[in-house]
Amino acid sequence: MTSPTLWLASRSPRRAELLRTLGVAFAPLDVAVDESVQVSEAAPAYVARLAAAKAAAGALHAPSALPVLAADTTVVCGEEILGKPVDREDGLRMLRLLAGQWHEVYTGVVVAAADRQHAVIVVTRVRFRPLTLGEMAAYWASGEPADKAGGYGIQGLGGALIERIEGSYSNVVGLPLAETQALLSAAGVPHALG
Repeated sequence: MTSPTLWLASRSPRRAELLRTLGVAFAPLDVAVDESVQVSEAAPAYVARLAAAKAAAGALHAPSALPVLAADTTVVCGEEILGKPVDREDGLRMLRLLAGQWHEVYTGVVVAAADRQHAVIVVTRVRFRPLTLGEMAAYWASGEPADKAGGYGIQGLGGALIERIEGSYSNVVGLPLAETQALLSAAGVPHALG
């Protein structure tokens, strides 16, 4: 097994899979930060703040001084930031809100190396097709939306709910690959493209 060159401050299997796509040798870290939205906080500031907090927590608890990558993704419909559903009722409320509408997915990514942070915020527009109440109930019953921002996962069954996207697909999954690769290069982290 290759020695890691990066800590991933996330236990998200989706982020880990995307990072593997870039050919990065990494090891995951468990980090815990308060993910509450602050009063009047806009989505770009929210994801930037959480990604930076996760990177700082990762650097604090990492067993060695490798760079730390952290990210945070959120879904915004209108002015509302949609986190992970708290229960079935909340999940169905989110699906009703998203059905037939455009929304934005924001991801903040930070690579913290030594005393320097490299950061980016990426936004993708996503349009859901109209949904029936039966489709929403069946999707919730699948179990897929329970642990995902906005109550859906584009990489799974939730992809059948999406009519169109404008921007980075991998951003909606949870880690924008092109922008992350550029951050890794800037931080001197080896990857498959450089």
